[in-house]
Amino acid sequence: MKRTYKDIQYTLTRSKRKTASIHIERDGQVSILVPKKLSDPDVDGLIENKLVWIYKNLAEWCDLNATQVERQFVNGEGFLYLGRSYRLKLVEDQSAPLVLKNGYFCLRTGSNGKKVDAHEVFKEFYRDKALAKISQQVALYAAQMGVTPKGMKVQELQHRWASCTKAGMLNFHWKCMMAPLTILDYIVVHELAHLVHANHTEAFWNEVDKVLPDYLDRKQWLRVNGAGMSL
Repeated sequence: MKRTYKDIQYTLTRSKRKTASIHIERDGQVSILVPKKLSDPDVDGLIENKLVWIYKNLAEWCDLNATQVERQFVNGEGFLYLGRSYRLKLVEDQSAPLVLKNGYFCLRTGSNGKKVDAHEVFKEFYRDKALAKISQQVALYAAQMGVTPKGMKVQELQHRWASCTKAGMLNFHWKCMMAPLTILDYIVVHELAHLVHANHTEAFWNEVDKVLPDYLDRKQWLRVNGAGMSL
């Protein structure tokens, strides 16, 4: 539910949870999660008490996203894959729409004047790679953590890098394949930890810490560099 308090636009979600929380999502939206029985005036009071925190974090989000660029898909432009930037090379004679070889992303141009949707081609490339690589990392860490997810999907997630449903299904954004492997592993372990603890409690972070003692460094890297992982 979209709502506004003063000059704060936010999305309100009511659920069976016992506590309320406020998040600044990856796209800069304010998301508020509250128990079902919490009244609208109480929600307003929650926001009022957190106004300084909200303004501070929105300003920080703007600073972090100031470097986000709009892709032109031209020769020499850099595109990320597992933390490394590869330059784009436009080619005509290539069977696959997009191939990573010899240190270049080789993008097949359209024939007979047909325009190529480079954005969609790249997204499909990342999806295909993610299915294989993330499945591998999920299996590795699931065994280490003693958990069994119901399954895994790669899709377009609006606000998050990944999510874990109540049924135990793990969902990952295709953009995760732009991150270094160490950061991808953090995202995987984070979601697997939700199979043990649903919310971001101290017990949840202790579960992550057991597997990745340096998770705070990885979490910070993702917060600072996440904006650059886009098309």
